[in-house]
Amino acid sequence: MAANNKRNTISFFNSHLISVVSISLVLFLLGLILIVGFLGNELSRYVKENITISVVLTEDLSDVKIRKIRDELEKQSYVKSTEYISKEQALLEMQRELGENPETFLGFNPFHASIEVKLKSEYAHPDSLPVIEKRISSQASVSDVQYRRDMMQMVNQNIRRIGFVLLILFVVLIVISFVLINNTVRLLIYSKRFLIYTMRLVGATPSFIRQPFIRYNIMSGLIAGILAVIMLMSASYYVKAEFMSMEDILDPDTIFFIYGTVLASGVILSVIAAYFAVNRYLRIAHGRLYYI
Repeated sequence: MAANNKRNTISFFNSHLISVVSISLVLFLLGLILIVGFLGNELSRYVKENITISVVLTEDLSDVKIRKIRDELEKQSYVKSTEYISKEQALLEMQRELGENPETFLGFNPFHASIEVKLKSEYAHPDSLPVIEKRISSQASVSDVQYRRDMMQMVNQNIRRIGFVLLILFVVLIVISFVLINNTVRLLIYSKRFLIYTMRLVGATPSFIRQPFIRYNIMSGLIAGILAVIMLMSASYYVKAEFMSMEDILDPDTIFFIYGTVLASGVILSVIAAYFAVNRYLRIAHGRLYYI
C-alpha cells in the first residue's frame, strides 16, 4: 500500500512538473516573439530617424541668418535634429569619396551650404514628406530640399511587411500557446474526472468544483511564467555577453512590460484552459467517463 502511494505521488509530481515545464517553454517562445516585435519596432524607428533631408541654402548667407534658419527648423514638431554642413565641409567630404578635389578642375567650389535634417520617426513617411518638403522650401533662404524618395518608400514598405509578418506570428503563437496549454491542463484534469463526478453526485455546485482546479492552475501558470521569464533573462544575458545589451535597444519599461505580459499570459491561459476543461467533465455522463 505504501509502495502504491509512493508511486502515485511520484507519478503526480512528474505529471505536474511536465505540465509546468511545457507551459513555461510555450511562454518562453511567446516572450521571444514579443522581444523580436519590439526590437523590430525600435529598429524601424532608428532607420527612419537616420534618413536625412538635405536643406540646401542660398549663397552668401550670414552666420546669424544660418543660425536663425537652423533654430526655426529645430522648433518644428517633425524635426529630431539638425546639422549644418558648410560649403568647405561638403567639398572635403566629396574629395574623400572621389579621391580628388573637384575644385581643381572646375575652378570653383560647386557645393552649397546645407542643413541636414533628421525627422522624427512618425513623420518619416511618404505621405508626410511632401508636406514637410513644401513647408521648408517656402522659406526664401532655402534653395532646394533633397532626400531619397525611393529609399524612404522602400524602408516604409519593408517595415510594413515585417510588422505584418510579426503580427501573424504573434497571433499564431497565441493560438498554439492556448492549444498546448489547454491540452496539458486537460490531461491533468482527466486524471481527476471521477473525482469531479463524485463531487457532482454529492451536490457540489460547478463553481465549487472549479475552484481548486483554477487555484492550482493560477499557481502553475505563475510558476511557468516565472520560469519563462528566467529563461528570457538568461537569453538576454547571453546576447549581452556575445553581442550587445538588450537595454541598449529596449528601454527598461518595455522589458518589464514583456516580462509582465509573459507572467500574465501564463496565468490567464492556464485559468481559461482549466475552466473549459473542468466544464467538459461537468457535462459528461458517468458511462462516458470510461471511454474518453
